[in-house]
Amino acid sequence: MPSVLPDGEPMPDDGALPGHALEGAGERPLGFYLHVPYCATRCGYCDFNTYTATELRGSGGVLASQDNYASTLTEEIRLARKVLGDDPRPVSTVFVGGGTPTLLDAADLVRMLAAVRDEFGLADNAEITTEANPESVGPEYLATLRAGGFNRISFGMQSARQHVLKILDRTHTPGRPEACVAEARAAGFEHVNLDLIYGTPGESDDDWRASLAAAVGAGPDHISAYALIVEEGTQLARRIRRGEVPMTDDDEHADRYLIADSVLADAGFSWYEVSNWATTEAGRCLHNELYWRGADWWGAGPGAHSHVGGVRWWNVKHPGAYAAALAAGKSPGAGREILPAEDRRVERILLELRLRDGCPLSILAPAGLAASRRALADGLLEAAAYEAGRAVLTLRGRLLADAVVRDLVD
Repeated sequence: MPSVLPDGEPMPDDGALPGHALEGAGERPLGFYLHVPYCATRCGYCDFNTYTATELRGSGGVLASQDNYASTLTEEIRLARKVLGDDPRPVSTVFVGGGTPTLLDAADLVRMLAAVRDEFGLADNAEITTEANPESVGPEYLATLRAGGFNRISFGMQSARQHVLKILDRTHTPGRPEACVAEARAAGFEHVNLDLIYGTPGESDDDWRASLAAAVGAGPDHISAYALIVEEGTQLARRIRRGEVPMTDDDEHADRYLIADSVLADAGFSWYEVSNWATTEAGRCLHNELYWRGADWWGAGPGAHSHVGGVRWWNVKHPGAYAAALAAGKSPGAGREILPAEDRRVERILLELRLRDGCPLSILAPAGLAASRRALADGLLEAAAYEAGRAVLTLRGRLLADAVVRDLVD
């Protein structure tokens, strides 16, 4: 969730949606994203809408306090119930992200989940996930989460090498994320993810292989591996600009991706999205798939984004402003846009092409269809899937996914 909000039309004070937004809603799953904007320290590469205690001091008062946050966010969940009205759908997925959600007491996370359950109900076998910093949880914390209804957890591992973690300003020690996987399994979590980052300045191929080996050896059923993106305005971007650390290039990123795909495939993981691998169908992140397939979700929390029936909106960024809006009985929405059919078609291509089953050729415009034939000839799309009417990326196509997408949406 990037920290810069888009432009858009004003959000109504009561958060009301246009009448067409819920048309056909029963055919679409509904998810909730619950944003916790607090971090103990700011990682040098992070551009998300997060705040340390020092950054909030004097700029939001008690309204911005993480001690009150679960109660504040619960108010937005109640607002969601009013806005969505008689929508009968139980919630299919809940994802608590940040920031560092596990800076809150485990009981607070359970209380936020309970608010979703109380207002909307949860679908049978609903996927309930929280992100977690390895240093901010232990066996008792994890047991409380599991007893409270969480069944999936995602640990930010990033790397197994200390010097790489230092560049990223990560505070956990090597080995701690792997221990967290064991503790989560002991607490009864069915699904566990480890997040990795490749392409950090100073990281070698051997460092990356060691990180992959450590992650696989820990026994999660899901691994995400993302190329480091150096965002302008971050501490890491400033360090690179000053020449303190080197910048990795696209060729290095491609090499690391190939290493990841090979190592993970050998360990029994299958890719289902360009940056995500799972050992089983059940291990896939259903909440992220909800995003990628254009379903409905309500994002609660400062700066959180939502989408329902072609209407997309986003909340004010600052925790103090967010809490003040809710305390005044108003929506914390900062703006919204109603997506035209053409924009929704383009977004569908952008998102679905990254998935293992790709996107249907039938949604491509004539120019995009011509581009797909060139991509097929260049070995970027799978021939058998193409014959069956779908655009599915090959391994080489995944390396060039952004370029393929640009061609197909033109």
